Amino acid sequence: MEVTQIGKECHTRCAIFREVGSCIMPQQGVFARVLRGGLVQAGDGIELRRTDDTNG
Repeated sequence: MEVTQIGKECHTRCAIFREVGSCIMPQQGVFARVLRGGLVQAGDGIELRRTDDTNG
């Protein structure tokens, strides 16, 4: 997986807001795209790779 965005502003009082009373997306939301399909299980290793993008 590749993280494409961390957090987003909640403008619409989304389903998360209605369910828990506040929106977690600005602080805890992570969006990613799948680079290669397969199973991901607890305990699997991860590798952090930085890109040339200096924004993150």
